This record gives sequence, C-alpha cells and structure tokens, in this order.
Amino acid sequence: MSKEKIVLAYSGGLDTSIIIPWLKENYNAEVIAMAADVGQGEELEPLREKAIKTGASKIYIEDLTEEFITDYIYPTLKAGAVYEGKYLLGTSFARPIIAKRLVEIAEKEGATAIAHGATGKGNDQVRFELTVKALAPHLKIIAPWRIWDIRSREDAIDYAEARGIPIPVTKKDNYSRDRNIWHLSHEGSELENPANEPLYDRLLQLSVTPEKAPDKATYVEIEFEKGIPVKVDGKALSPVELLKYLNKLGGENGIGIVDIVENRLVGMKSRGVYETPGGAILYAAHKELESITLDRDTAHYKALVSQRFAELVYYGQWFTPLREALSAFVDSTQKYVTGTVKLKLYKGNIIPAGVTSPYSLFSEELCTFGADNVYDHKDAGGFINLFGLPMQVQANMKKKNNIKEI
Repeated sequence: MSKEKIVLAYSGGLDTSIIIPWLKENYNAEVIAMAADVGQGEELEPLREKAIKTGASKIYIEDLTEEFITDYIYPTLKAGAVYEGKYLLGTSFARPIIAKRLVEIAEKEGATAIAHGATGKGNDQVRFELTVKALAPHLKIIAPWRIWDIRSREDAIDYAEARGIPIPVTKKDNYSRDRNIWHLSHEGSELENPANEPLYDRLLQLSVTPEKAPDKATYVEIEFEKGIPVKVDGKALSPVELLKYLNKLGGENGIGIVDIVENRLVGMKSRGVYETPGGAILYAAHKELESITLDRDTAHYKALVSQRFAELVYYGQWFTPLREALSAFVDSTQKYVTGTVKLKLYKGNIIPAGVTSPYSLFSEELCTFGADNVYDHKDAGGFINLFGLPMQVQANMKKKNNIKEI
C-alpha cells in the first residue's frame, strides 16, 4: 500500500526546515515540499537539494510573482486597504496565493493533507487554513506548532542542530522575517518590547534610514490605467519590473519603514517593523489620483470599504463572497482612475508634486478665488437654508420647551 502524501508549504527557513523530518518521524507519510517564489529576492533552487536531503520525496518550486502582483496586490491597492492605518498587508495577501497553489499540487499528487509552519499564536495559520477550507475542504491540515513539544525558536534551533539540518538563523540573530516582492517584515528580538527603539542599522534590508537617504529629493512619475500602475517616468514596465524599480527607488530614499503594534486576529497585540518601499509609493500615488477622479460620496464610502477590505485580507478571508463583492465595488470605482501622479521622495517622506487625469473632476473655473461667470454665490444661501433646516427645527423645539442643553 502506498504511503499517505502530505504537501508542505516550504520556505527553507527555521520552521519548515525541521518540519520535514518531524513529519517523517511522526507520520507514516511521504512529504512533498512546495516552495513559492513570490518575489522574495532569493535563489530558491538550492532549496531543492536541501528539501530532498532532509527527507522530502520531491519539491515543487513555483514562480507566483506576477500572479501575486496582478491578482492579489493590485486589487488591494485599488481598494486602498491599510490595516490599522499603517500595515500595507505584505504578508497577509501572500498567504492565500501560496495556499491556493498548495491545494492545486495536493490535488495533482493525490495528497490527503497539507502542512504549514505557522505558529499557534499568529495570523498565518488562519490565512493558510481558511484558504484550504474554501478551496479543498476535504484536505486534512497538519500544523506542527500546535502539536509538537517544541515551544520556542530556541527549541527549534536545538532540534535542527541535533539532526544536522542547516538553518538561516542563530540564537544571536533571531528575528522572524517574511519577505516577498511587496515587503519585508521583522519580528522578534528587541522588537518584542514596544519600549525598545528598533535597531535599524542591523534590521533594515530593503531600505536605508531617512538619516542616510540622499540630501537631494528624488522625483518619480507614475501613470495609472483604471487604478493599475502601468508606467514609471514615462516607461511602460511589467508588473514585476515596475515594483522592483519602485522598491529600489523607495529603499534608497528611506521610504515605507513602519513600526507598528498591531492587533492580531487571534487576540494578542504584536509588534513588528515593515519595509514596503515600492508599495508605500504606489499607495500614495493612487490616493492622489483618486483625489481628483472620485466624486465626494464615492470617495467617502470607499474609505469605509477600504477598512473592511483590509480586515478581510488580514484575517485570511480572501476567498470569501464578501471580499469578492467588495472587489467588484472597488473595480467600479476605478473606471476613471487613470492619469499621472508626480511625487517627491525625500528622507522617508512622500510629497505630492502634481497630478493630472483626462477624467479629473477638479474644475479651476468653479473653485477659483478670482472672478468667474460659472458660479452664483447667491445660490449658496438657499442651499444652506435647506441643509440646515433640521438643525433649525430642532432649535425651535428646544426654545419652545425652554430646553437649555446644547
């Protein structure tokens, strides 16, 4: 009888490096690894030998970078979704695409289970598992961190060293990091205490600190079509090329460094530092373009949708009817979000430097402080009378009943 097959989300990091031998020690199963390339900037081919040496029967190395940008990053960018006002969701929306590919490989291989290295304290366990439940509810899920006796990263390091498994961390450099083409996150070490200032000089990998950024401003122009960036400085670029270029530009200017204490879905607060240089530029540019292309009511309502959209992404609810419905609403708002935005990057700051669109709702004729022939100031009186009528009725009622409260 053939062995049961388990497909493991594999990164070659500390957790998944020890999960392959752990699965083989504790399950009579064949372990198939899947490493997802979502633009983390690492050569993944060496993982092939490492995975096989540590017990995997085979490994899939999947390039998902462009799909990640077009199908996950762009919908979130168009929504303007930011979790708790700071987090641009870099890890959050990478998990559904990875889990989706895990499901596809599991079905191809006839596997009965999927395993992941997310801890029982974090959000990623939810993101992976909700995706599996949405796409393949028949698959079992194995989450070693909720089962094994290992209780810390130090324990995990000891486990690896006892079995001669090479790992990319030490007990001295013990940050937990997650990287893709959109961002790089840092957790652990001195960041576990919010009273500590991050040790940026040893922490940052995509960006320089604002103090080390150039003393001269850098200008960049980004052209959008229906809410999607298509050109930088007049040059048409593929989604991958465009984001890589903006990451470089932003990183050189200290853009997109965020220190946040966030509310995890599981109920605890956690502290992390995120580097999102290109993403921060795109969000700022997109917001500027919307300022002249969205009408007031749509813009204000979209702000409500943006917050809910961010929560859905953060909570791992990408493959849900509500997220899909909100994306349909967002796509409708983006019909005329076409134009060019100029930004000035200077020492960690993103400063608007001009925005144009053929669909601009901004009318200089209407809002000018100079003389004009298109607006009758007398009309404002009647508008204010009607707009303020409920307040006037309320005030008359209070006067009639001698009510003094405001």
